[in-house]
Amino acid sequence: MAVGVRLHNVTKRYGSVEAVRNLTLEVYEGELLVLLGPSGCGKTTTLRLVAGLERPDAGEIELFGQVVSGSRWVPPEARGIGLVFQDYALFPHLRVAENVAFGLRGWRRRQAMERVAEVLDLVGLSECADRYPHELSGGEQQRVALARALAPRPRLLLLDEPLSNLDAELRKRMRAELRRIVKGSGITALFVTHDQQEAFALADRIGVLSRGRLWQVGAPEELYHAPACRFVADFIGEATFLPGRVEAHAILTELGRFPGNGLPEGTRVELMLRPSDLRLVPDPEGPGVVVDRHFRGAESLYDVRLPSGVLVRASLGESQGLPPGTRVRLEPVSHRAVVFPVE
Repeated sequence: MAVGVRLHNVTKRYGSVEAVRNLTLEVYEGELLVLLGPSGCGKTTTLRLVAGLERPDAGEIELFGQVVSGSRWVPPEARGIGLVFQDYALFPHLRVAENVAFGLRGWRRRQAMERVAEVLDLVGLSECADRYPHELSGGEQQRVALARALAPRPRLLLLDEPLSNLDAELRKRMRAELRRIVKGSGITALFVTHDQQEAFALADRIGVLSRGRLWQVGAPEELYHAPACRFVADFIGEATFLPGRVEAHAILTELGRFPGNGLPEGTRVELMLRPSDLRLVPDPEGPGVVVDRHFRGAESLYDVRLPSGVLVRASLGESQGLPPGTRVRLEPVSHRAVVFPVE
């Protein structure tokens, strides 16, 4: 698969702070890759470096085989990039069609109007061409901003948390709509968010960042079921970290034995267990005690305290709701688990 964006050992400092540290990343042509991480992790800085809005202190950036930062410098306007930010920055005095056409200056009028009609159809706003931004909903404004970014036919689309200003329900609907539009255009896209559910809904692959470092890149399922490090395991989804110790080629834990994974005897470890990895069985003689319940609609998540004091989280169908104080038995659904040695 051809590489559309390549960053190699890219570093960006602000004073003594390394916002991005030795970051190496590839985005394939036609891929929608999401950069995911907590606030201050370097994801927006990475986006700005790719856009040319910031210059790296070290490293090199290539777009579609051409160096744009490093051994040479290509200004933002010459990189063939479309940008969509949190603030859609629509011109309030221009109609929708005029907003979309703004980036087509230099095009012949007929070609420009044909392209405006094409992208408005792509985003489902053909009937709104003559409206002003204040006459549109938040979701419609977001789609106008996307249409404007796509209109000049950029090879790369950069999106910096464009859904963050929408309410929760509209944001949920727009995830699917945004993915449909981006994938339908065939464009290469790099999307930044701190929202895990948004990343899961949108991404072909996800890159997880923290403190300026890229910890893992992979499909959503890979990050959830096979995290490369404890940070990714803890950041992605719900997780319990169960203490254990390697003995007789197995890992002994409070919930039973798990495969030793070839670790040396005596190694102290933590096993990552997702709520779905544990079966919760009400049992008056059970060693665990329900201490809290988190309603999730079709199911509930339960925090259960083990005799050692360790809290584990397990899921259970809502039809079997258990009140706090209920004694339970926890049974692993599978004895396979992700293992992290304790340093």
